Amino acid sequence: HVQLVESGGGSVQAGGSLRLSCAASGYSFGGRRVGWFRQAPGKAREGVAAITRSNAYTYYAASVKDRFTISREKPMTSVYLEMTELQAEDAGMYYCAAGQKWPFTWSLQFDYDYWGRGTQVTVS
Repeated sequence: HVQLVESGGGSVQAGGSLRLSCAASGYSFGGRRVGWFRQAPGKAREGVAAITRSNAYTYYAASVKDRFTISREKPMTSVYLEMTELQAEDAGMYYCAAGQKWPFTWSLQFDYDYWGRGTQVTVS
């Protein structure tokens, strides 16, 4: 049974930082692309960042580039999203997702097979 669990969300002031974690059980991130998505109330879910299975490439939405960093640890059971200089527009539910589809569009939800339930980020 595959399960992805996000953690690390919370409430911060504008300009603050948070580190989100995505842990996998019954599943290894090794060999799989992992992405972070977010959804604000009343808005569509959007891709925030992704890291390829080889860790060779990372992708970021223009709105978070240079402020957010995606990384993964060995032995490939956790993926992180380091978020700095948080702004009100960064608030929302953050989800991690994993997939193997090739070729892929990193920000396309349908290119991911498994999803977590999300962790809430509030910026005031």
